[in-house]
Parts: sequence; C-alpha cells; structure tokens
Amino acid sequence: MVIPLAVVSAYISLVGLMYLSQRAILYPGASAAAPPEHASWGENVSIRTPDGETLHGLYSQGEPGQPSVLFFLGNADRVSNYGFFAQALAARGIGLLAISYRGYPGSTGTPSEDGLLTDGIAAYDWLSTRSDDEIVVLGQSLGSGVAVNTAGERPAFAVILVSAFQSVLSLAQAHYPFLPVALLIKDPFRSDLRMAKLKQPKLFIHGRRDAIIPLSSGEALYQIAPEPKQMLVYDGSGHNDLWDVRMIGDIIRFLESPNRSVSLHSP
Repeated sequence: MVIPLAVVSAYISLVGLMYLSQRAILYPGASAAAPPEHASWGENVSIRTPDGETLHGLYSQGEPGQPSVLFFLGNADRVSNYGFFAQALAARGIGLLAISYRGYPGSTGTPSEDGLLTDGIAAYDWLSTRSDDEIVVLGQSLGSGVAVNTAGERPAFAVILVSAFQSVLSLAQAHYPFLPVALLIKDPFRSDLRMAKLKQPKLFIHGRRDAIIPLSSGEALYQIAPEPKQMLVYDGSGHNDLWDVRMIGDIIRFLESPNRSVSLHSP
C-alpha cells in the first residue's frame, strides 16, 4: 500500500505542531498576569527558587502543634480559588501554603517539568522555615506529579494525591495514540518511577467518572505505591467537581488521624 505524499506531509505537520504546542496544552494556566491585589484568603508571599525565579503564594499559618498543608494545584487553577479550603483548615488550626508555579499568575519564568519540580522543593523549604510542625504535601492533577517528587526529596509527614496520574507520558499516549508520544514529550512527569521513595502515609482520592485522568491511571499509581496507603473513590464525581464537603472532611480526618487513615464510609 502506497501512502499519498499529501497524507504523509499532513501527518508530519501534525506531529510538528503537537511537539511545539505541547507545553501550551500541558500548562494552560500559565500567564504573566499579576495576582489579585486583594486575595480571598491568606498572606501574599514570595518564594525564591534556586534557579532565580520568584513564586507567588498564599499562606495561612497554622497553630502550634498542628500540621501545615503544602498544596500543588492543577494545571489550569489559581491559588486564589481556595479560600474555602483555607478557611476549613484554619478552623482546625491547620496551616496552608498554595503556590503559583513559575509562569503562572504572579510568578516569574516559564513552566516545564524541571521547573515545576524545582518550585515544589523551594516551596517545601520555604514552609519548613516557617513551621516546626508536620508538613503534609497535597497535589491535585498536574500537582500530583509535583507532590510525588517533593515528598520523595523532602521529609514530608504524609502525602495526599487527588486525581493523580501514573505519568503524563502514559496519559498522552492514551489521548494521542496516533502520535509517537514517547519520542516527542518534553515533560513526562514519571510519578510511577518516583513513587518508590514515598514511605509516608498516603491518601489517594479519585473520581470514578474522571474523563481527564481516568481512574485506571490513579489506580495504577496506587498499586505501585508503598504502604501505608489508602484510596477513596467518589462514585459520582469526575475531574473538576471533587471539591465538596465530603472531600474536605476526608482530608481533615486524614490530617487529624493518628494513623493517617480515613473511614471508607466517611460521610
């Protein structure tokens, strides 16, 4: 069978386009826009990275003896959206730091996997100088990849992974089976290769109806995660509708449980 030259040319053009645009697809929230002057919660903070970038963050300090949550957001989210979460944690004396990745609103630089992983470490180190208490790393969606790396490189006391993926590489291969993804991808975010380092208690949360990061991807990561670990699957939820009273309650119960566990039938 002879493939017409026009078809070959069109495919090569498509491959080139996807290669050049992949970071715009992976980091849709990246922008040079400044953060809002009046954030809905917390204190505006600036965090310097080892490679010279400045990260914008919002910080709510916890009470002595209570943990602090280091929150890594999804790829299209903003730190200012989580006043409701900060308020729920503050009611229990729990602190919260959420950062805007490099290239995202209020932060300098441009996003890449190496850059975001550097941001995660810098945020942990900044928080560790403000709190002598436990730091629990929370990552959602893209942020799960940052959280896994951070918890593997720093002594986080526990890890919470919401809508986590096995890797961005495997997701891209599933979404674009007609492309040579393994040859093209710049930022594979191989959480599957980093997970072995995470000996801390781990809570996985995933929506059964998630069409962006399928439950199967989160389950694959969960299966290779060392103990102790637990997974909660919300039957009626997808990717962008997880944040409700139930999930906040499950997170707080995990944070406050002496053995870092949550009832599988929590209300």
